[in-house]
Amino acid sequence: MFYKIFKIICRIWFGLILRTKVIGAENIPKDGAFILAANHVSNWDPPFLGTFIDREVCYMGKEELFKNPIMAAICRGLHVFPVKRGAADKTAIKTAIKILKDGKCFGIFPEGTRSKTGKLGKAESGVSLIAAMTKAIIIPAAIVDTEKIFSKEKFFPRLAVVYGKPMKFSGSTKDKEAMANFAQELMNEIAKLKASVS
Repeated sequence: MFYKIFKIICRIWFGLILRTKVIGAENIPKDGAFILAANHVSNWDPPFLGTFIDREVCYMGKEELFKNPIMAAICRGLHVFPVKRGAADKTAIKTAIKILKDGKCFGIFPEGTRSKTGKLGKAESGVSLIAAMTKAIIIPAAIVDTEKIFSKEKFFPRLAVVYGKPMKFSGSTKDKEAMANFAQELMNEIAKLKASVS
């Protein structure tokens, strides 16, 4: 219920007030497991990415968010689970795998951290690892201009989100090179989607 109410608020904020341009929403699967992978430029990105699709999105969130009981409750209500940054967190990976095995949507930012320049960074192989372990399809997505919200440049910018065609990683978890190459291929596709509206 909390997730649905929050989503309605986000649709008013991002959709009506900020007049977000949404492209490719028809590429989102109506059911079944999938990974939603996007660039990351702002703290607005997690709610923004899932606002315009009918599926609920589960995310990893830095474990520091869960130290405050109120914030922890909000995160859990929004389907966010903790992850330790700076190292491979096996518990978080297992949680992501379970989400996908249950036929749900798992949202991830392949760069692993927020870009401070707005430019796309190098992808980590985590997205490939999870895709290989679950056989889930990946929907690439491009987020445009969320970093400009409340900025001096433009207080209420015109935002955009583009959902791309499904991608599939068929490599092995033992092939680190293949995982790294696919992660970068995914980021290249996100770059193309972003360039299509930038």
